[in-house]
Amino acid sequence: MKHPLPQTWNLDRFFAGGSSSPAFAEFLGEIGMELKSVSAALDALAVPSSADSADPLLRVLEQLQQAVLKLREADSFTACLAAENQSDKRAVQLAGQVKTLYADYASALTRFDDVLLRTPDEVWAQLKELPQVKEIAYPLEERRSLASEKLPPEQEALVNDLAVDGYHGWGELYNTTVSKFRVTFEEDGKQLELSAGQAANKMHSPDRSVRRRLFESWEAQWREHADYCADALNHLGGFRLKLYERRGWDSIHKEPLQINRMSKETLDAMWGVIERGKDIFVRYLERKAKLLGVDRLSWYDVEAPVGSGSKHYTYDEGARLIVDQFRRFSPKMADFAELAFERSWIEAEDRPGKRPGGFCTSFPVAEETRIFMTYAGTASNVSTLAHELGHGYHQHVMNDVPAFAQEYAMNVAETASTFAEMIVADAALKSASSDEERLTLLEDKIQRSVAFYMNIHARFIFETAFYDERCKGLVSTERLSELMVAAQKEAFRDSLAEYHPHFWASKLHFYITEVPFYNFPYTFGYMFSTGLYADALRRGEAFEDQYIALLRDTGSMTVEALAEKHLGIDLRKPDFWQQALDLSAADVQQFLELTQ
Repeated sequence: MKHPLPQTWNLDRFFAGGSSSPAFAEFLGEIGMELKSVSAALDALAVPSSADSADPLLRVLEQLQQAVLKLREADSFTACLAAENQSDKRAVQLAGQVKTLYADYASALTRFDDVLLRTPDEVWAQLKELPQVKEIAYPLEERRSLASEKLPPEQEALVNDLAVDGYHGWGELYNTTVSKFRVTFEEDGKQLELSAGQAANKMHSPDRSVRRRLFESWEAQWREHADYCADALNHLGGFRLKLYERRGWDSIHKEPLQINRMSKETLDAMWGVIERGKDIFVRYLERKAKLLGVDRLSWYDVEAPVGSGSKHYTYDEGARLIVDQFRRFSPKMADFAELAFERSWIEAEDRPGKRPGGFCTSFPVAEETRIFMTYAGTASNVSTLAHELGHGYHQHVMNDVPAFAQEYAMNVAETASTFAEMIVADAALKSASSDEERLTLLEDKIQRSVAFYMNIHARFIFETAFYDERCKGLVSTERLSELMVAAQKEAFRDSLAEYHPHFWASKLHFYITEVPFYNFPYTFGYMFSTGLYADALRRGEAFEDQYIALLRDTGSMTVEALAEKHLGIDLRKPDFWQQALDLSAADVQQFLELTQ
């Protein structure tokens, strides 16, 4: 790879000029015209009476697939613009235009679904065997089934239209609130004004006084913004609950489970194993408290580094580590990572004005991806970078798959990313040059288990409790904080001395409108990828092709069918989840032995 590697991404590759790009404005206009053409075609579309009369339906199907690829391209572009510069108000406006186009697309898709629903079963059986349909038969069958559980098409279309300025509008209000967020912090005699992303990075400082002071400022700032966040959360929840009521859905978990193509039995089996297996992770938290010289950890200590073996990785060093370790399991994945590093697909520069967190987003028309994060050189940053490259590779191997079969769910998306992260973390641990470095890297690895088994669990418990109360009316900021602390205490087995009452306000995931319950898929992905990793170790070089085949199937079957086909396991039973938890527990046991 060339040196030094670029740390800012190239968006002009898609549309030159950023949020003022004439080419992007023209692109949005083209999408709008294409959606009008689809709508007109749907006006004239009749239910096919046989496979021979299906040409008009097949033309609409192709138009819809082309439209969604372009919409994803546009959505990714505006998301990247808003993330790299939170002051770019034009980007926010453009994102609003894209959401309006998405609403038009969703309405057209709802009408198309109704045609599928009204197609006689015997005709549908013939259609599924046509070459244009065969590769996307599963997602179409899924849409046909779900259409029977929704409102009439014209009502669903109205919901989509109203959601732009209602439902999605509340999500945008939250993003605007976060863009104004600043934490004032004194360091080395200087008064710093940190964005949310910079403040979150500093919360991993090895200096407990820094973590404590920063956390106090962090909590105070979110308390100040809490009313705006509570408004957004209450109205997002209210919209969902009313829509579910109108559809006749009696469970708040129905939609997220459908989106993730996952059964309630699988979800219950996963959480059940985790709840029964938390004792060793509580022991880890207790041991970590002793190592940090405190009676019990506070929230801001949970992810703090342990020991003096912390290693700083320059961006180029982190990139080389990732590529080298990817190559051990999959040369094709390593080649993809090199491509991303060298061609400016990654925005990693540590600078003010960026939004917090990290993400990977795809540009399916250009067949490229872009990765966003703020890189500060920690082992955790290297893991995040590997994680997002895992997402990118997942999309990369699906670029030639039809658009509807590319729409894989979040839980399997998190499987690909966490698998990539696990490769790098395990390799770094095995190559540690001292016990001190090994301890630091092992602890960083265990932190991810604590995050997925405890922190994510707290989010799931909180959201479930929030919706139960939201059914009865608006939930106050004070009550939201009470529910949050109660959920954290339950998930962490009340092992901490201090919790994060305004976590509900600070966490973007609660405000994402596209996917409700944006939490349990992370834990699923983490545990499922553990099984994949164990399989990779067994198979060696033979693993690569099997892995690619699994990724390419993620948009075409349930997770239960995916696991059965590629791993020969039943996710609805606790056995697989227990094996995954046992591997995580083994890391903790090693940590406890090293720190005796």
